[in-house]
Amino acid sequence: MKFMIAGLGSIGRRHLRLLKALGETDILLYRTHQSTLPEDDLSGYPVETDLAAALAARPDAVIVSNPTALHLDVAIPAAEQGCHILLEKPVSHNLTGLDKLKQAAEKSGVRILVGFQFRYHPGLQKIVDTLASGEVGRPVSFGAHWGEYLPGWHPWEDYRTSYSARKDLGGGVIRTLTHPLDYLHWMFGEVDALWSFNGQLSDLELEVVDTAEIGLRFANRVIGSVHLNYLQRPPRHQLEIVCTGGTIRWDNAGTGVEIYRAVDGLWEFFPLPDGFERDDLFRQQMQHFLQVVRGEASPRCTLDDGAFALELALAAHQSAEQNALWTPSTSHVGESA
Repeated sequence: MKFMIAGLGSIGRRHLRLLKALGETDILLYRTHQSTLPEDDLSGYPVETDLAAALAARPDAVIVSNPTALHLDVAIPAAEQGCHILLEKPVSHNLTGLDKLKQAAEKSGVRILVGFQFRYHPGLQKIVDTLASGEVGRPVSFGAHWGEYLPGWHPWEDYRTSYSARKDLGGGVIRTLTHPLDYLHWMFGEVDALWSFNGQLSDLELEVVDTAEIGLRFANRVIGSVHLNYLQRPPRHQLEIVCTGGTIRWDNAGTGVEIYRAVDGLWEFFPLPDGFERDDLFRQQMQHFLQVVRGEASPRCTLDDGAFALELALAAHQSAEQNALWTPSTSHVGESA
């Protein structure tokens, strides 16, 4: 199979490394040479700087890992040509063009996998299975917290110029750390109401939202909050779910999932697989993508899933700007897109 990678920042290079590790060698790089990383690990691969020329090489699959606001500039023509796609999250910076991408994929029959790698986390999968089993009763409420220190992400570049910090490229903490919005949707289903307070509240020199508090109510009546920030040291990414028959806790920095069952009054610990590391999430995602490209599996995270996570992120901005509760019936995110 022939692969094309669009965007060779840190995540694009991770995808390149994993493709190589999985035995794929026919790889074309489409890039604008804006990356601030060294060039050494890219030597030996064919490079195109013109998208039409890159697609003329007829790749079977395209990995879209360029800045968020530029995703659809690559994804739509790739889908129209019949390329299967791994589309990094968030799928775009607004909703404009997503219908066109979906229609192109349906017309050409291509499959699109959205890159929410936490769908492959064994701890979160354990939580999904536990909720489905009903062994701790019905979920009632949750609290998700994810704080990171943006200047520490890419020490080789000025954080203020990174796509995560640039409004024009689709940055900001809500879009960039949108993973909880996706995995909560995976766990609890559809959202029927949302509110948010957010803003540029830190001392970091940013033009984007760096702190957000988001309240969610799901259609199954589960309620809770998601806290996101760009300034926390040390970083913290945790989830707690209160159920009618117990409590579930997960810490991304920990080694497993804790489950308290009220029926016996005991905590039980479920460890992660031996040797588990963050790179495993991306490796499993890439293995799954290869199966998707070969027609052996359906995307675990679909374009519709990715669009819904983006809609929630945009709704959080809308709620804060209008100081109002967001519901699907009051949504204006498509208009602002």
